[in-house]
Amino acid sequence: MLLSIASDLESVRRRTLELVADLSDADLERRLHPLMGPLVWDLGHVAAFEDLWLVHRYGDRPLLRADLAAAYDAFETPRPLRESVEILDRAGANRYLDDVRARTLEVLEERGPHPELHEMVLRHELQHTETMQQARRLGGFDAPRPGATSGTGLELVAVPGGTVEIGAAADGFAYDNERPRHRRDLASFRLGRTPVTNATWLTFTEGGGYVRREWWSDEGWAWKQDHDITHHRGAQEGDPAAPACHLSWFEAEAFANAHAMRLPTEAEWEHAASAAAELGLAALGSVWEWTASEFGGYPGFVAHPYREYSEVFFDRGYRVLRGGSCATHPRVAGATFRNWDLPQRRQLFAGLRLAADA
Repeated sequence: MLLSIASDLESVRRRTLELVADLSDADLERRLHPLMGPLVWDLGHVAAFEDLWLVHRYGDRPLLRADLAAAYDAFETPRPLRESVEILDRAGANRYLDDVRARTLEVLEERGPHPELHEMVLRHELQHTETMQQARRLGGFDAPRPGATSGTGLELVAVPGGTVEIGAAADGFAYDNERPRHRRDLASFRLGRTPVTNATWLTFTEGGGYVRREWWSDEGWAWKQDHDITHHRGAQEGDPAAPACHLSWFEAEAFANAHAMRLPTEAEWEHAASAAAELGLAALGSVWEWTASEFGGYPGFVAHPYREYSEVFFDRGYRVLRGGSCATHPRVAGATFRNWDLPQRRQLFAGLRLAADA
């Protein structure tokens, strides 16, 4: 078990460093886009998070760099401030990563693996590599793209309803917002066999998708007007057969309205995904898929062990995404995993799968 955890830590770290290996020091240390922080901040943050949880809290040792705690705290130093605060340069961040890892392995040898914390830290780093891929794309560097799929996104399959179980089981690792597992009553519905493709998205645009006011919510229309959103460049430039990617929730909702359909609730999505093969669903994990659901706690939610991970975002207008993307590591995006973001965000590798009542 010790060797397995150590090997996993090394594998994830190698993936992180390979992601930035082609970048110059200058590109690593600047903001590639106003929405994102410098990628070098992510490196320092990954080190600080590992030191906090696997060395300080689990190993009961002082922080290696207590002076850096605030700078690498995601809440103390939000993205707009990350270029203005004093953080480590590339060489310093790499040393910090190495020094923390040596301490982590010492504690692992002394105390063995923790049933939750080591997995949480591994997944935390993998989630940051996806965020870093977002920054790379926005900065004009190579980033993953979803592959072609066998549909348009307008073909729907029937999904039977009933009383279903939603959320993660009590055993094994899961984030707090995935629990407790509970029952929901769902009516039968229909769900897209595939996500909506670029070609299909372009028919929406050409059919007045960005000018037909009746298809947009008040908030979505205000966002579109304020930011002069008139099209989706990614759909124009991407593979016509690939899922449309980097869509906002507002755009996804307008598209569904234009086709007299809707977005699935996250309970519907999870129920259908659990029987994906039987139902004939395809391209799960190509793009994150926006749902109609606002992010909140399940009945009986208990924050654990990282209180700031999800509870602070509950009931604040964030929308749930499901399924993972071409930039998501499979270890992260299980069937019950809940991603979330604000409805105006376009940096996510996100698209949509349509739903309709039966």
